[in-house]
Amino acid sequence: MSQNIEIEFKNLLTKQEFEMLLNHFKLKDTDFFTQENHYFDTPDFALKEQGSALRIRKKGEKYELTLKQPYQDALLETNESLEPLAAEKIFETGRIRNETIKGLIKKMNIDPDRIQYFGSLSTKRAEVEYENGLIVIDNSFYLNIEDFELEYEVSDRNDGQKKFSALLEQLEIPVRKTENKIKRFYNIKYMQHND
Repeated sequence: MSQNIEIEFKNLLTKQEFEMLLNHFKLKDTDFFTQENHYFDTPDFALKEQGSALRIRKKGEKYELTLKQPYQDALLETNESLEPLAAEKIFETGRIRNETIKGLIKKMNIDPDRIQYFGSLSTKRAEVEYENGLIVIDNSFYLNIEDFELEYEVSDRNDGQKKFSALLEQLEIPVRKTENKIKRFYNIKYMQHND
């Protein structure tokens, strides 16, 4: 198990802005890799209500279970590697077996046995070291939606905010209120469910 604090800035992009960023950072198709995020919550979105998220990420042949929870002005990520068979079992049943993650969910007054699998989001991702942080350029596909996103992962919030804002301004990309991927996924899922 590992834990880390995640500080990142996000901005949704148009396809044209996405392509401009590829040129700006001199990225080619071969610089991208694919990952899948599989999302879990209770039927009434109890994790989401507390600003938390639970996912399994598949990257290559590796699977990682991650619980994200609010922590000061960032997110605390608790990560646990999974064997492929264990991940497949969770997709089938929605049951989380990891005692650490189950314990953290219980501390939020949520019954981990109520967790269920909601679906997946696939992302083609490129990463570039930039100004003491990491630029992440994503092209994501979920629930018949395709979107494009720029992320900037940093260790210092104030410095990161200045550098991210300066990059957007330099490239003339408007600042857009951007929810994280799991919220965008659930917003579309919820709209489709209520149609």
